[in-house]
Amino acid sequence: MSLIQIETVFNIDLEFEVAPFHKRLLAYLIDYALLIAYIFSMKYLLYNGLGISLQENMGLDILLISLPMLLYSLLTELWMNGQTIGKKLMAIRVISLDGGEPTMGQYLLRWITKFFEWPFLFGYVFFSAESLIVYTMMTGMLGLGVIIIIAVSRKSQRLGDIAAGTVLVNAKTDLSVNDTVFMEVTNQNYVVSFPEVMRLTDNDINTIKTVLTQANKRNNYDIAVRVEYKIKDVLQIRTNMGGVDFLTKLLEDYNYLATKE
Repeated sequence: MSLIQIETVFNIDLEFEVAPFHKRLLAYLIDYALLIAYIFSMKYLLYNGLGISLQENMGLDILLISLPMLLYSLLTELWMNGQTIGKKLMAIRVISLDGGEPTMGQYLLRWITKFFEWPFLFGYVFFSAESLIVYTMMTGMLGLGVIIIIAVSRKSQRLGDIAAGTVLVNAKTDLSVNDTVFMEVTNQNYVVSFPEVMRLTDNDINTIKTVLTQANKRNNYDIAVRVEYKIKDVLQIRTNMGGVDFLTKLLEDYNYLATKE
C-alpha cells in the first residue's frame, strides 16, 4: 500500500492511499469501453436506425456523439466528486493536493491533457471498425508515456495531475452525501454560532471535512485539534467549544448560511 502525505491549507499533513495501478488501469478500460459502446450505438441509431446521412448531418454527429465523448471525463468528475464511472466502480477518485475537492480550474486542466490520452476523441466523426482499431492503437502507444510519467512522479501523478495539482487516491467506501461538505440542517430555528466561517474558501471547507473524516475513521483527534487552533487564530474566534465538535459546528454553520445566500 503506497501512502502520500498531503499538506493542507492549515499546514496539517493528511495521509492518503495512492490509487493502485491496477485500479487506475481498470477504471480507464471501463471508461474506454463505455465510450466505444456509446459511439457504436449512437452511430447505428443515427445512420441505420433513423437513416440519417452523415454527409448532410455532420454537425448533428459532432453535437450528439463527438462532443459528449469529448466532455465525458470532465463532466463526470465535476458531477461525481472527482470520479468517472470507471473510477467509481474501482473506488478511486481525484482530490486536490491541498486535501480538498479540486476546483473547476483543476478539473479543467486535467481534462485538457485528455487530448493526448484519448486521441479518438478529437472530433471523431467518421465511423468504421478499421479507424477505431487505429485510434485504439494510438491510444495504447500514448498510454505508455502516461504510465512512465505515473511511475517516475513522486505522487504517482499523470501529466494532467501534475499540471492541475491533483492526485488519484483510494476511496474506501462508496460516495454519499456524507463524503461532501453538504450537511443538511433541518432545524428551522437553527442558530449560527460562527458566522465568520463564510470567510473561509471552498478549499478550506473541503479540507475541514476531510480532516473530520480521517479523524473519525482512525479514532485520532489530534489533527482535528490542530486545525481547530489554526481556524480560531485565523478567524479570531473565541469559544470553549473545541476539536471535532467545533469543526462540525463550523460545517453546519457554513451549510446553513450557504443555503440562505
